[in-house]
Amino acid sequence: MKILVCITHVPDTTSKIAFTDNNTQFDKTGVQYIIGPYDDYALARAVELKEQSSGTITVINVGEAETEPTLRKALAIGADDAIRVNAAPKDSFFVANQIAAIAKEGNYDLIMMGRESIDFNSGVVHGMVAELLGIPCLSPVMTLDIDGTTAKMTREIEGGKESLEAELPLVLGCQEPIAEWKIPNMRGIMTARSKPLHVVEPSDDSARTKLNNYELPAAKGAVKMIDANNVSELVDLLKNEAKVI
Repeated sequence: MKILVCITHVPDTTSKIAFTDNNTQFDKTGVQYIIGPYDDYALARAVELKEQSSGTITVINVGEAETEPTLRKALAIGADDAIRVNAAPKDSFFVANQIAAIAKEGNYDLIMMGRESIDFNSGVVHGMVAELLGIPCLSPVMTLDIDGTTAKMTREIEGGKESLEAELPLVLGCQEPIAEWKIPNMRGIMTARSKPLHVVEPSDDSARTKLNNYELPAAKGAVKMIDANNVSELVDLLKNEAKVI
C-alpha cells in the first residue's frame, strides 16, 4: 500500500506571535516550528499501517527551504521519502492543488493529513484534494484499520461517533486518538539523513485569495470581582455593561 501523508510546518503553540511591515508579514524571528499536531497523528497511524502491511510512506509539504527540517523529522519518524513543493503555501486551494498534482502522479492508495492545520485552521484542504482527485474524503477520522482494499473507520460527528467503511483510494483528515505520537529515535534520526527528499516546482499558481494583513486578538479586558451574595449587581453588569443577557 502506498500512503501519502501531507504535513504542515507550523509555529509551536508556545511561540510568541508578532507581525512586521505594517502587519502584512508574519515575523518568524525566534519562532519554533513543528509538524502540525493533527498531521503528527496521521503520520503515526501511517507508520503503524506500513509496519502491518509492508507499504511505503511518502510525506509531502508545500513550503520553502525552511520546511526541510520538519520533513526530515517526518522521515526520522518512519516515512520512506519526502517531497517538498518549492512554494510558499499561499492559500488552501493552492496547497490542495499542489498535493493533488503529486498524488495523481504517484497513484497513492491512501492520502492522510490532519483534520486542520493549527495556524489558519481552515480544515478544508483534505476535501479540496479529494474533489480534485475525484475520490472520497472523510474527516475527522478517529480510528482507522485497513482490510485488503477496505478502510474501516470511526469518525466524530455532532453528538457522537460514526462507524463506516469505504474502498481505497481515500483522502482522510485525522485526529486523536487515531494513534499515539511517535518520537524519532537515534536510529531514525541517523537514517533520515540519507532518505530521499525531492524538491519539485509548483504545478501552477492557483491561489484564489490574497492576504491583506494580520491582526492579533484583542487584549483581555479588566476583570470585575463581584461578591457571591450580590446577585443583583452581577445581573446588572451582565445586562447593561457586558450586554450578554
